[in-house]
Amino acid sequence: MTEQNSKTSETFAAKASGTVDDTARTFVIAALIALCIRAFVFEPFNIPSSSMVPSLLIGDFLFVSKYTYGYSSRSTLFGLLPLSGRLFASEPKRGDVIVFKLPRDNHTDYIKRLIGLPGDKVQVRHGLLYVNGVAVDRRKLKIPIAENYLIPPDDAADYTEVFPSGGSHVIREEGDNRGLDNTAVFSVPPEHYFFMGDNRDNSQDSRTRNVGFVPAENLVGRAEVIFFSIGEGAHFWEVWRWPSAVRWQRLFMKIV
Repeated sequence: MTEQNSKTSETFAAKASGTVDDTARTFVIAALIALCIRAFVFEPFNIPSSSMVPSLLIGDFLFVSKYTYGYSSRSTLFGLLPLSGRLFASEPKRGDVIVFKLPRDNHTDYIKRLIGLPGDKVQVRHGLLYVNGVAVDRRKLKIPIAENYLIPPDDAADYTEVFPSGGSHVIREEGDNRGLDNTAVFSVPPEHYFFMGDNRDNSQDSRTRNVGFVPAENLVGRAEVIFFSIGEGAHFWEVWRWPSAVRWQRLFMKIV
């Protein structure tokens, strides 16, 4: 091999090495940016149960804003902020759909609707929700919503629920005398919250000992938008089933 060919080979090797290093560096930076976004800005979640029907369906994928209520050790990815309480805390609003860590283990993610703020008194009587002694307005819908994707039980009815302070959402009831339709009065302690699922007769929520009152530091973030939705029995990665399985009308639907 001539001296010129040797130098040319060394140049090519140096360029190839530089290209590999640049590519690796780009991947590392991109991964760090994605990790930071997921830890502190938006995190994707999917709905595994029917507790929030008809608002959220099994197979819905949604983005949760991590910054809305501030940060705690339980809201950031892998507990990246080892702090007590919340940093940049902001008070959630009644009616927000929120992901939180189950108080029983501080690990399992639950998603429910915020009903009771600190100091509130919450009760359910014959299926009707009372907050601080005032009945929440409930208006029955003529037909259940989301029936194109989920056939409701024969005895189910959907209602629009309207808080006195404003804001409305849809709930589902399968009668007004089920197990959780008559409760004691729950007095929400300071720095805690009371949650309920929209599928009122099929939800493990603050009405049960399994959940109870949720500490403020357990709030993960507010559910914002559905970015993907696929019917039960199909999987996200089964691209060939998307034309018939994807719930196209639910894509980019704002969560209220």
